[in-house]
Amino acid sequence: MMPGSRRSFLKMSAAASVAAALPGSAASLPDTPTPRKGRIHQSACRWCYKDTPLDQLCQWGVQIGLKGIDLLEINEFDVPRRYGLVCSMGYAGGGTIPDALNRLEHHADIEAAFRKNIPIAAKAGVPNVITFSGTRRGMSDEEGAKNTIIGLNRVKKIAEDNGVTICLELLNSKVNHPDYMADHTAWGVGVMQEVNSPNVKLLYDIYHMQIMEGDLIDTIRKNIAWLGHFHTGGVPGRHELDDTQEIQWPPVMRAIADAGFTGYVAHEFLPTRDPLTSLRQAVDLCDI
Repeated sequence: MMPGSRRSFLKMSAAASVAAALPGSAASLPDTPTPRKGRIHQSACRWCYKDTPLDQLCQWGVQIGLKGIDLLEINEFDVPRRYGLVCSMGYAGGGTIPDALNRLEHHADIEAAFRKNIPIAAKAGVPNVITFSGTRRGMSDEEGAKNTIIGLNRVKKIAEDNGVTICLELLNSKVNHPDYMADHTAWGVGVMQEVNSPNVKLLYDIYHMQIMEGDLIDTIRKNIAWLGHFHTGGVPGRHELDDTQEIQWPPVMRAIADAGFTGYVAHEFLPTRDPLTSLRQAVDLCDI
């Protein structure tokens, strides 16, 4: 997808094959909720199931052993709680993929949005809200890092005071988000170290970082103190976590759990088959 396209994807009809699979999905639900080992708290990203009503997605989640639903808008924050789940990551006005913290002119708007919306997230039990670096457009990584640090320092106390974590997402600039600045773990960790807040972390997207740098397990182990959230997705293609892609998910999940991570791992892949079956298979695979 091109920059800023997560939300626009929700308005597209490109996933017609997924919609066609929906009528048979309920038949594949277990009769009772599937018990999970609990070492990995799994979630699912809302935008990947755009043709499924949120309430239905939550019902699915309960039955297959999810703990949350990811990437919800403010007016959706309370929906997962009806089912004993959480909104594990919310939108709260943290900018967009192309326009965010690496430019000073966006800081005031992001701060104003966070002052308004992070308390709402806290009240709704949302542990994390998302933000981005923005794209380079000729800016050096050094200047972008400096600006991002300034921006995060402006808003970190809002997060600290409300017990919510601001997560800056790492994305690939090779396939999906050309020119995105936070496209390597080292850049993000450098920013986190300067901000140095328990409530400002990185969203380590495993799919994106496999494309950009690989070396997933060692990178996660060395930097776990700065990682607040994870996303999944099969490489290549951002589809199912199956034998058509290259990441070995159980070892990666064991590395996350063994490092003491207690947050959420949210599945962010686009199903090419029955969406519930694909999601349940991913949850099974990552239940180490």
